[in-house]
Parts: sequence; structure tokens; C-alpha cells
Amino acid sequence: MDQIEELKSIVEGAWDDRSRLSDDDVRTAIRRTVALLDSGRIRVAEPAQEPDGQWTVNEWIKKAILLYFPIQPMHTIRAGELEFYDKINIKRDLDTLGIRVVPQATMRYGSYVAPGAILMPSYVNIGAYVDSGTMVDTWATVGSCAQIGKHVHLSGGVGIGGVLEPVQTAPVIVEDDCFIGSRCIVVEGARIGREAVLGANTVITGSTHIIDVTGEDPVEYRGYVPPRSIVIPGTYPRKFAAGVYGVPCAMIIGRRKESTDKKTSLNAALRDYGIQA
Repeated sequence: MDQIEELKSIVEGAWDDRSRLSDDDVRTAIRRTVALLDSGRIRVAEPAQEPDGQWTVNEWIKKAILLYFPIQPMHTIRAGELEFYDKINIKRDLDTLGIRVVPQATMRYGSYVAPGAILMPSYVNIGAYVDSGTMVDTWATVGSCAQIGKHVHLSGGVGIGGVLEPVQTAPVIVEDDCFIGSRCIVVEGARIGREAVLGANTVITGSTHIIDVTGEDPVEYRGYVPPRSIVIPGTYPRKFAAGVYGVPCAMIIGRRKESTDKKTSLNAALRDYGIQA
């Protein structure tokens, strides 16, 4: 049995029998799992092998994160003159990680941020994975277990939700080369396909009506934005007792061209369709 399989077996056993959390070997295995997460050697979800395929969720790793909380003592964490009181440390020795971290950016231990990423004042929670070349802009948050691809831009105030529980549920996934506009919200295990662009204030949840209006007939998605889609906030009519009102949705109004520079700005992508961010 290799190291990963051994850790998985111990974590699964402790998940089924919480009394084992007092065992030293179990605590060591849980902490080792979180350390591997922190180094990027394992991750909560694995990308699909084929383009546009399904991701694989490693449930046992989510279980390890949940089991990590009860075995960790509360303690004081200091960062210069700032002081915190929590169970989980923040990342340290940032100069060795190959990333740029602007003051007030915080990464919790057990998250992974790949070399070449840039963090403006922002927050990355335990279990999250942020790949190389990605910008996490000011006051953006990356929730627990969220998976962010390469060369993604999370604009100011973006909220990427975390899905730690239930353990069998996929986390929020933002694939490579996406541009997420200011104040967008992506939660409840939603998946944003590669090279997609979300206009400012777009909300994508697991149940959001995502309506493709580019063809003669609308096509609806839930919890999934197809690759290269250009998406803006919209409404659709719904009848209530008091009358017909617009209910929020997301609208796919076009496709990012294959030839378009993947680092195109949100404004440039939307300008092609006569819409401002």
C-alpha cells in the first residue's frame, strides 16, 4: 500500500469511528494529509483527463479537512502587530513559494497557491487550489476546497464559495483562462468552463438558470457554464400571485473566439456584443 492509500484508509476509518481521533497514528495521518494539500501534492478535486470532461472529487481529502478541525487546538497566531486566535495557521515563508502576496492577503494553511500566482488583499481558505498565473484581486475570496485553474482573473470583490460539506459534493471549479468580473458570486459547486467570461455582478449557483440566448431557441444550464461562454446577469419573467416579475438569471450572450487572446479584458470581451461591464 502506497503512502496516499494508507492515509486514505486511516482517514476513512476515523471518519466512520470518531473515537479513533484520540489515536496518535490517526492524528498524524490527518495532519500529514493537510500538509500534502498545503504543498499541492494532493488536491480535493482532480481535473478531467479529456477536454470538458467531469472532474473527480477526492471525498477522503474533504473528510480529512473536516477531521482536522477537532484535533487542532485553539492558539494565538501573530503576523507583525496583528493577532488572531484560531485552530489553523496562515501560510508563512512566502518568499519561498514563488508567489506575489500583497499586504492583507491571507492564505490559510492547507490551501495551495502555485508559483506565479498574484494575491492582492484577498483570502484563500483551507483546501482551496489556486493554479499558476492566476490573479486573486482585491477583496476576492476563494472558499474552502474551491479549485481555480491557470491564468484565471478573479476581479475585485469576487466571491468563490467553498463546498466542504457534504463531502460527496463537487467544490466550486473555475477552469483555466477564465475571467470573472467584479463582484461576481460563484457558489454551491458550480463549474465555470475554461476561457469563460462572467460580466460584473453575475451570480452562478447550483440552481441558477443559465440561459444561452445565442441561438434561435434558448438552451438552459444549471450549475455549469460551458467553455468560452460570455455571461452577463439577466432576468426571466415569472408569474406570482401579485403579477409577473423578473427573476434573476445568467445569460450566455456569446462565445469567446478561439483566436482571442486569453488574457483579454472583460470590457474587450463584452464590447464585441455591444455590452459594457
